[in-house]
Amino acid sequence: MPENVANRSVKISEEMYNTAKWTAEAEHRSISGQIEFWARIGKAAMDNPDLPVDFIRDVLVSKAQNRALAEPFQPE
Repeated sequence: MPENVANRSVKISEEMYNTAKWTAEAEHRSISGQIEFWARIGKAAMDNPDLPVDFIRDVLVSKAQNRALAEPFQPE
């Protein structure tokens, strides 16, 4: 486990847990990783209300991707 991760219990609704479980499986994350991802998106959205949520999500996904697999941007 990474050193900056703490084991904490957090109560969430059954519906939120099930949604996170389904989404986590589809996006190849752990359930806690999925909920943390959603929290990061929410925090970034609140810190940057002028940015669309989809843009924030795409930036966070991009930052997590392996740079060796990235394709350079080619303007048209």
